[in-house]
Amino acid sequence: MKKIMLGTSEVEAGEIALGCMRMDQLSVNEAEEVIKTSLDAGIDLFDHADIYGKGKSEEVFGKAVDLRSSIRDQIVLQSKCGIRDGFFDFSKEHIIRSVEGSLTRLGAESLDVLLLHRPDALMEPEEIAAAFSELKQAGKVKHFGVSNLRPGQTELLRSHVEEPLLINQLQLSLMHTPMLDAGFNVNMHNEAAVNREGQLLEYTRRESMTLQAWSPLQHGMIQGPFVGNKDFPEVNKKLNELAEEKGITATAIAIAWILRIPGSMQPVIGSMNKTRIKEIAQASRNTLSRKEWYELYRAAGNDLP
Repeated sequence: MKKIMLGTSEVEAGEIALGCMRMDQLSVNEAEEVIKTSLDAGIDLFDHADIYGKGKSEEVFGKAVDLRSSIRDQIVLQSKCGIRDGFFDFSKEHIIRSVEGSLTRLGAESLDVLLLHRPDALMEPEEIAAAFSELKQAGKVKHFGVSNLRPGQTELLRSHVEEPLLINQLQLSLMHTPMLDAGFNVNMHNEAAVNREGQLLEYTRRESMTLQAWSPLQHGMIQGPFVGNKDFPEVNKKLNELAEEKGITATAIAIAWILRIPGSMQPVIGSMNKTRIKEIAQASRNTLSRKEWYELYRAAGNDLP
């Protein structure tokens, strides 16, 4: 699998990551097999969050792999914090407590990357900066990033924290493209011209941040997969056509579509199926042409001006 550098750091990872939200549904032995399959396929960044499975996803992962052994060097360990029951919390106290809880559940000494999960309207950047500094100095977190933050929110945070923000994890798929749509429909009166995302794609590229695409195979707000979904005949027709031509699955084509976007892109897949993980990993070895990329964009129901 192709490798990328995360943001401006020297941390190298496969250009496809595994999201562990559903790992709480696996036995320890099943999780061990999923992790091994992923590593064999070149997928070495494992994305967690303190809320996944109410902490059980991290627990299962920690029991499935000994993160105090030599295998730790093969893994880029990432987790997120900030979502609580009915509210968001970027307070210093919560960030530090969350990281300590994640490390305990994972059985790890440190996280390679910590992301702030969802924007907290009550955030105090000075508090976040103090939390990051304390975690870095204690050796508990090596690098930091954000998730679902607009450029203005990220800039506010960056004006206070000393550590570089390497990543922004954002929803992006062939069937969820608001960060692309407005860029095509410049100075137009149509619905697609509305810039809802504050130039997210351009900002992450300009600031050399890695864009981790979450729910890369879902439509709507995590409303279900679009690949093989009879409600989307046109896009599936084109996905299947390209899959047959390239000898890979339609799902891998959908991931290759994201990887074709310039910049540091890293789709975060959520499958816990070993066969599917191996199939998706093939996307890294298949580059879509510009023509193929636009054919898929149009087949997804988008009009070009």
